Amino acid sequence: MRTPAAQTGHRAGNRAASPSGSLKILLIEDERDIAGNIWDFLECRGHVIDHVVDGERGLARALEGGIDVIVLDLGLPRLDGLELCRRLRTAGNGVPVLMLTARDTLEDCLAGFEVGADDYMVKPFALRELEARIGVLHRRGLPPADALQTIGDLVYAPATMLAKRGGKSMPLTVAQGRILALLMRESPNVLRREVLLQAIWGEEGGSFGALHTHVCALRAIIDRPFNSTMLQTVHGIGYRLSAEA
Repeated sequence: MRTPAAQTGHRAGNRAASPSGSLKILLIEDERDIAGNIWDFLECRGHVIDHVVDGERGLARALEGGIDVIVLDLGLPRLDGLELCRRLRTAGNGVPVLMLTARDTLEDCLAGFEVGADDYMVKPFALRELEARIGVLHRRGLPPADALQTIGDLVYAPATMLAKRGGKSMPLTVAQGRILALLMRESPNVLRREVLLQAIWGEEGGSFGALHTHVCALRAIIDRPFNSTMLQTVHGIGYRLSAEA
């Protein structure tokens, strides 16, 4: 089997424009066999792969931009996947992130969502499902054509995935942006949890616990720095966004 980037840990020449319909995927994975299988499969499906074997170089490559989706292993040398994702989001980078983990506990999965991951898969997994999950994240990460959405002093621009409140600009992840856009569209009505789950993950994954983690992260961004709370939990049903305290 061909081992990707075996000498350098980074595949050169993958930053050119990808063929029509293909995706530019950054694979950050230090296990050579797993990386080789993923790389070969996705490349044969027409995608363009950039592979990095450690967290520090993975973060540097991600921050360069030009990536549609990041496939990120948790157990990386030099900088683990959780910290990499945290730094990526802190830098305001909202590229969709699919985490790969050998840990299948709910706590481990929620830890990934808390630092800004959009989805996760537990090893071992089917490569066809991996490609399907990547496609879902990319489609849901595409900037919609919607105009600015405004509720009270909160403004969201879907095209840039930036929320603004009190003069402060706040970048959102793909999942956070979709949740906020749906809540603003339905405001002040309650949006059921099942509707949000379908909007973020479709039939491919997700759970109420994961959704709650994303909502908590969104609330920390749009509410915590300010005097009034807009994002409200309706226990046992869902969430609502309202300009009224």
